Order: sequence, then C-alpha cells, then structure tokens
Amino acid sequence: MTAQTHPVDHELIQAAAEVARTRCRGDNHTMAAAARAADGRIVTAVNAYHFTGGPCAELVLIGAAAAQGAYELDTIVAVGDRDRGVVPPCGRCRQVLLDYFPAVRVIVGTGDRVRSVAIADLLPETYVWADHQLDAE
Repeated sequence: MTAQTHPVDHELIQAAAEVARTRCRGDNHTMAAAARAADGRIVTAVNAYHFTGGPCAELVLIGAAAAQGAYELDTIVAVGDRDRGVVPPCGRCRQVLLDYFPAVRVIVGTGDRVRSVAIADLLPETYVWADHQLDAE
C-alpha cells in the first residue's frame, strides 16, 4: 500500500462533533459519526449502546445513509461525546466499512495528527467478505 496525502474533511469532523455535543446524552448515545456521500451530502448518526452489543455510530450511519438513498460513502469519521474528539473505528466497524465501502476513507488521529486514510490501511491482510461470496458460487 502506498501512503498518499489526502485532505482531511474538517466539515465532517465538525458535523460529527456537533451531533456528539447536541445529541449524545447519557450512556446510551456516546459516539457520533458523520460521512460524506458520493453526491456530497453529509449523513450523521449516533451509536445505540446496549449491554448486548448495540451498534456503533458508524454502523448506525450505514443504515441511516441507505434510508436516505446514499449508497456510496466517500469519507467517514467518528467523534466521542464530552469533547473526546476523533475516535478510530473499532475492529468490527473496520471490517463492515471495508465490506460495504472498500474505497471509503476514514478520518483518524488527534490534534495536528488528524489524517484521512483508506479503510484498507486500517485492516492490512484482512479477510475480504466479497471473496468468500465468490467461493460460494
């Protein structure tokens, strides 16, 4: 994989931070996510914590985007409540993002080290679900 410099979508970070600040209350909603769809729209969502393993904000966002007709996402970011800033996706979210949007970029890092990286860079030597589907045919 070749490292490339891509601009960070600060508007996405601000959108997620605003949702985290205004919509994340209590223990049920502690993370917000924002993504830019291929058509330029910004879609936002919050996590739905539950002791049984409720979905992360990134996964809720995938469903919210589909409900709005946004089936291609270019860039995604998650931000924690209480001004925690950008939070990288967990392993499950990384795998789901790769399976749904193999070209999506993810904003990670903190402070002056915030950067946009390809989802594949967050999962080197990953299992590709689509490859498994080809084997089943």
